[in-house]
Amino acid sequence: MRLLMRDFGDVGSTSNDRTSPIMTMQGQTERPRGQLKSGLSHMNTLIVKLGATGDVVRTTSLLSQLNGQITWIAAPRNLVLLDGLRSNLRCFSWEERTTALDRRYDLAINLEDTIDVAQFLRAVEYREIFGAYLGSNDSVMYTQSSKRWFDLSLISSYGRQKADGLKLLNRQTYQELIFGGLGWRFTGEPYMLPGPIETGLSGDVAIAADAGPIWPMKRWAYYKELKQQLEDNGLIVNVLPKRPSLLEHLSDVRNHQCLVGGDSLPMHFALGSGTRCVTLFTCTSPWEIHDYGIQKKVISPLLEEFFYKRGYDERATTAITVDQVLDAVIAQLEATEPAAS
Repeated sequence: MRLLMRDFGDVGSTSNDRTSPIMTMQGQTERPRGQLKSGLSHMNTLIVKLGATGDVVRTTSLLSQLNGQITWIAAPRNLVLLDGLRSNLRCFSWEERTTALDRRYDLAINLEDTIDVAQFLRAVEYREIFGAYLGSNDSVMYTQSSKRWFDLSLISSYGRQKADGLKLLNRQTYQELIFGGLGWRFTGEPYMLPGPIETGLSGDVAIAADAGPIWPMKRWAYYKELKQQLEDNGLIVNVLPKRPSLLEHLSDVRNHQCLVGGDSLPMHFALGSGTRCVTLFTCTSPWEIHDYGIQKKVISPLLEEFFYKRGYDERATTAITVDQVLDAVIAQLEATEPAAS
């Protein structure tokens, strides 16, 4: 059996025990270790981040810190966003995950919170781990180094209700939480995106109105009224259509001066492609999103009431006014105009 040298320290777990020592496979107690160091040019790293697609996109900001060989396991639909991003990156779908067992990793980064991913990691040879893993009682636990992120998650050792409360109080971005846990400092490292497949759809403003079934309260009630008012001002406005390819969807976003929508994949495409955006936050955290200097956040006055609620209440979708969003869009469009000489 192999000895796993894990960067755990005290671990977060789904129980209330936050101080129990970590046991190696040989049954020896490990001493808590320091945080990970960046700049290891020959380090083999495994990243497990399957989805959602927007979360995969924002996790690509880590790639600038990893100079050795990188293996990324993702959901099949997201591979197109990762393939070819860097010469030292290879990507496998979750269904192909056993292919990644061909080497020993210096660092495994698991940003998923499910038991099937944690079980898979038991078959991976690694020296250190950041994120979720399978504990001795077959429950999903997480390393001390990753507690700033996973304390806010569905597997938080504090339970779901307190985790949501901590999430509401949190003022650090996703990147700050993950980079900090890995021992790095986030300094605005950008997303990495592939080239798009051109669609020919372009204009001044793109509207991303879809929210999906999980977060129905992300769908703002007044996109139709906003579109009409923008067009009355002589602007070309397009509601983003569904596309067969994520790369076509990326093209649609890039080909506009400003994107309007909720906390969603198009928002991440905008942030990654330098497209100004206006983002409406009705039930999710605006503070976890790094704005890269191109995003205007419009925050619902009822955010706290509906924070991370997955049901539907019309009040959540109507609390932000058309005038608020219209003013933000106009300001973003004016910011894209070249300064007068």
